[in-house]
Amino acid sequence: MRIALGIEYDGRPYSGWQSQPDQPTVQDALQAALSQIADAPISVIAAGRTDTGVHALEQVVHFDAPHARPLTAWVRGVNALLPDSISVRWAHPVSDEFHARFSAQGRSYRYLLLNRPVRSAIQAGKVGWFHLPLDLAAMQQATQYLLGEHDFSAFRAAECQAKSPIKCMNNIDIYREGERLVFDLQANAFLHHMVRNIVGCLVYVGKGKYPPTWLAEVLASRERRLAAPTFAPDGLYLRRISYDAKWGLPQIQDAGLRIED
Repeated sequence: MRIALGIEYDGRPYSGWQSQPDQPTVQDALQAALSQIADAPISVIAAGRTDTGVHALEQVVHFDAPHARPLTAWVRGVNALLPDSISVRWAHPVSDEFHARFSAQGRSYRYLLLNRPVRSAIQAGKVGWFHLPLDLAAMQQATQYLLGEHDFSAFRAAECQAKSPIKCMNNIDIYREGERLVFDLQANAFLHHMVRNIVGCLVYVGKGKYPPTWLAEVLASRERRLAAPTFAPDGLYLRRISYDAKWGLPQIQDAGLRIED
């Protein structure tokens, strides 16, 4: 029986999603808890990987359960065995044709950037931080050059394992909430470090280092060295994975995303 799970986690205690030798990862913690409930080894496949320190509001995974269990066992039972930094939000039975990664139609990320002269202690690890004033209108203008299908090699990490750098950026929204800037990005898929590299470039535009048209030049160059440095992982959240309605997966709200001083 194949089960899909929606997972929320705080990425700070982990060396990313994927299992690594001698490093704590979200995947290892989840598989250990699931295996106890299943009374058998469980291996999960995720919609996508997240890096060290990156959070998730709804990572989606699937696994094949060797024994039938009530759905509450895969939620409340597993949560009782997980560390506080990881929580199963929902469980849903799916057919064997469902694949958390390959059935996904789109992905969305959110980056929270604290934009004030001094860093926050309360929000440490949960938001990025930039100390100089940022021109929101210029940043919004720059995002228009990234919309649509492009070769995003200029925003791709050297260690990226994606087969193709061509992705379709469906939407980028930037807006201000008090002292924070919120970046929402939606695409069919993302390259390794793509969101953090885009945010870094937008911050360069926002502080006046380059005009908005610079984003078009960087994109067209396909050269990672011409873009801004990779921004901190602290404020990055895997927000949602999109699937065809035929799978019947639950829809959740962004509970817990707002972090106030």
